Formats: sequence, structure tokens, C-alpha cells
Amino acid sequence: MLEVLYRERNTVYGGGNESAAGPASRPWTTHQQEWGAQVEATTCGSVIGSPEETGGSTGSSAPRGEYGQYLSRNPAELDDVVARVQLDGPDTFLAAARRAKQAQREWSRVPAPVRGRVVAGFGRLVEANKQALAGLVTREIGKPYTEALGEVQEIIDTCDYFVGEGRRLYGQTVPSEMPDKQLFTFRAPVGVAAVITAGNFPVAVPSWYLAPALVCGNAVVWKPAEYAAATARALAELAWRAGVPAGALNLVYAEGQPTFEGLRAALEDGAVDKVGFTGSSDVGRDIGELCGRHLQTPCLELGGKNPMVVAADAELDLAVEGALFSGWGTGGQRCTSLGNLIVHRDVHDEFVSRLDTALREATIGNPTQDVLYGPMLDRKFADGFESFLEEIAPHHRVLGSESTGRITDSNPRKGFRGDHSTGLYYHPVLVDGLRTEDTLFRRETFGPIVGVTTFETLEEAIELGNMPGYGLSAAVYTTDPGTAFRFREGIGAGMVSANNSTSGAEAHLPFGGNGRSGNGSRLSGMWVIDQFTRWQSLNWDFSGKLQKAQMDVGAVEPQLDYRLPTELRGHR
Repeated sequence: MLEVLYRERNTVYGGGNESAAGPASRPWTTHQQEWGAQVEATTCGSVIGSPEETGGSTGSSAPRGEYGQYLSRNPAELDDVVARVQLDGPDTFLAAARRAKQAQREWSRVPAPVRGRVVAGFGRLVEANKQALAGLVTREIGKPYTEALGEVQEIIDTCDYFVGEGRRLYGQTVPSEMPDKQLFTFRAPVGVAAVITAGNFPVAVPSWYLAPALVCGNAVVWKPAEYAAATARALAELAWRAGVPAGALNLVYAEGQPTFEGLRAALEDGAVDKVGFTGSSDVGRDIGELCGRHLQTPCLELGGKNPMVVAADAELDLAVEGALFSGWGTGGQRCTSLGNLIVHRDVHDEFVSRLDTALREATIGNPTQDVLYGPMLDRKFADGFESFLEEIAPHHRVLGSESTGRITDSNPRKGFRGDHSTGLYYHPVLVDGLRTEDTLFRRETFGPIVGVTTFETLEEAIELGNMPGYGLSAAVYTTDPGTAFRFREGIGAGMVSANNSTSGAEAHLPFGGNGRSGNGSRLSGMWVIDQFTRWQSLNWDFSGKLQKAQMDVGAVEPQLDYRLPTELRGHR
């Protein structure tokens, strides 16, 4: 399937002169990925059980019922339809959860180290298809190819980590307070996990859920973003080919409201035991409320308004580099994208001047080329970004480009690489002079726009960083370790960087936020195991009689009236 969705041709670098848009300017090395002519769109349908059970390797080939079809388009080439997505409703979601419930019983009986080997095979298959999968990510959501390669590498790293967790699902032996009795603890799978993911990281973030959930013995119903449908199908195909059994991974394509109704039905049916959601804070709040009615705690990875503090002693060029990557990389469409720059008054003018220059010199354009960012992920995000541009006020100073809004013939961007008329390309925006009452200061904007405000004391900077109420990621640039550690203590973010950007999580560290960014749950590393297992205790009494805790416990009474004799005292 990957070969159909993404055409690959290897060419070795030559010594000829090529245009800025040609292969020589591309960020990958040795063997180039040539982007061929458009290929016919694939058809993606929900897969319950396995592709064979559903009726074909790409699901149903015809629209089903009232939910119709979604066209997943290449945002850099809007005429290129990547996938025709057959959308389903609540009944399909419920059916997938019930099928997962059946499969989970058998999957959980497979020894955990063997489940780990399945995840290992998944990682190896992803590695073998790395360039093709990265190319599909670039084609379907417009992420620059170098970033797409990094995203695919994160799946490989995640699988490498969780191979070992199959041999480390440790319990404990615990001493008993009574004789001839042993106490144990065990990790048990939660059951069926419903995983709902966004499309800005269409393969890496799902792997954060899928790998640990499967290793721990759970079955999964995965509902990806419809605008990343082909990418999701490709990733699921690799998991099935790695040996994930029928029913242990089910794929459902549906829009938001039918998904929510299906999730509600599955929870009421007892077919879902855990919910993982990556997306907006508003939807996360609704899912948290729904799960709470069933006494479940979801794993919520939500949005962010991630602050970066630039102290007076910061290395300004390093801070500019970090701000450029985290603020405008991926077009500002990461949950960890930089939201507010909080800059010390003494260095504000110099820092903003350097950042403005760097942003104006940055290359924007076709994501198959060497660019800072490409198009918006989808038209709905372009529309949302345009609404935030309307929040620019007279007290703001707008920097970073010749203009704002969509890049067109009448609204050009200097140095744009490629043909701007084919895709959803937007000018980068740097807004100086933010006030705390501004919408741009308080709301996640999810686009290539960053605001700047100033501070005088570290306490003021921390207060400004916490004020929007999110708590995902934060960064501070300083050469003083004391400033870095005091910032960490005061900021409410779940992830903090010192002299590094707000983006760029490593696969073995906990990932997640607080406040409007999440409910304190964490993905990645050993910490995510707590999301997909429950503790079970066993007390084994082999004394041959009933021993009652707290009542049948031997006691040794101290001589509380004893006092040290004179010769053992320190005074006469």
C-alpha cells in the first residue's frame, strides 16, 4: 500500500547545477526521494477485526449510510486527493469495541515478552518502510520531509523502548505482617483502549498509545483524524503485518460527533475500559466528563500555549534559533509549539530584531524541499488561523514577513519555494506588544504566529507563563543555573526545557501536561505503563488457618517506662 501512496525513485547526487526547487536543495542525503506525478487516491474504510474480516485490504470501496465520504487532500497540492475516506457512525465504533473485547481475552494470554516481540517486529517494519511512510506523511499533511523522517524515527524509538517493557512488567513480592503468608502485586491489562488522535503527528503520537497498550495486553480501537486517513491506514497495516492479531487493533474512520456518540455507547456497553485522546482542550474536557460518569480516568494530551522566557543573560542567537524552530516549525501546528515569548526588557529590542531578521530570511514553501514549514495541515486549520489573524490590534507591532494571511500573487512571500497557488500557505507572523488581556496571549492559535511580551523579574515571567492556564511545555533561555531551576519550580508545565525549544520530546521521557493541557496523565517511557495496566494484589495464606490482618498480628510491646541510668546520661 505504501508503494501505491508514495512513489519512490532513487537517484544519486550528481555535480550538476540544479534549481533551488530541485533535488540538490532537499534535506535528505545520498538517495533522493523523487516526488512523481499524482497517483490515484486510495480508498480508506474502517477495519474491524482485520482487513480480511472487513472485506479487503483498504476496507469497503463504497460509501456507507448517512455518514458519506471525506476527501483527504494534499495541503501543498490541493488537487491531489490522497484518500477517499468512507466515514462511519456510532454503531461502527461500538462494533469495533465489542470485537476488541473478544480479541483482548486471547491477546492478554500471550506472554508479555512475546507481545514485546510483536512490537519489535512493528518497529522493524516501520524502519524498513521509513522513507515511504515519511513521504506519505509529507504528502497527506504537508509536514516537511525532514520532520516527517524524524516523526517516523520516533515510532522506531518507541518500539525499541517497549520491546524491553514486555520483560519488565514487574510486580512485587511484599512481606506480610503474619507468618506463613506471602503478598504479591501484579500488573494486569485494563482491557480495551479507545484511542482518538489528531493528525498533526499522524504516526508518532499514535505509536505512543499503540506500542504500550499492546505490550501490556490490551486491545485497541483507533480513531485517527480523517485528514490523515491514508497515513493511519499505512501505520495500521504495518502493525497487522508485524503480527498484531485480528481484533487487537481496529481502525475506525468517523467525524467528531459520531465518534463521541460511539464512545458513549461503548462505555455504557462496558466495551471500553480506557480512553486515550490527543486533541483540543475543549473536546478533552468533554471526554473527561464522559469518562468520569463511568468512573474512568482518560489519558488526555491536549493543547498548549507554551511560553519561552528569554532572560537578560541569555545567549540571544541560541534563543532565536530555538524560537524559530518551536514557534514556526510545522507551521506552528504542534501541541508543543511556542505560544508566547516572554523577553526581559533589557534584551527585548535586540532579541526581537534578530528574530525578525531570522524569520524574514526563513524559507517557506513546498514541504518536499528544504523549508522551515509548508502548508497548513487542512483547510479547517487554515480557517481557524485566519480567525486569529483578526485578533491583531492597533497596539501590536507585526513583524516576520512582508504581510500576513495567505500567500498569493497579490500577497507574496519573498523567497517562497515552490508554487504557492497550489496549497494552503501562510505568512509567518511575529506580534510584538502583547497584553495579557489579548486573545493572542491567552488562546492556543495553532498556526505560524507567536506573540512577544516583556518582564523585569523572574517571578513576573513565571506568572506570565502560567497565566493562560495551559501547562504542556515551557522553556527558559539563561546562562544562570539558578534561574533555570527557579523557573522549573514555578512554571506549571509538565515539560520544561532550559536552553532548548518548547518542542522536541524524546521517546523515553514522560510526555503530557496539566491544566488546560491535560489531566496529569503521561505518555511515553515507563510512566505510560500506568495508563494501560491496573495493579492487582494477591495474598496467599498457607498457614492452614484464617489469619486476620490487624487482628492476628504478633505484637512486641516496648518498655515505655524505661529511662537511661545515670551512668549512661550525658550529665550528672
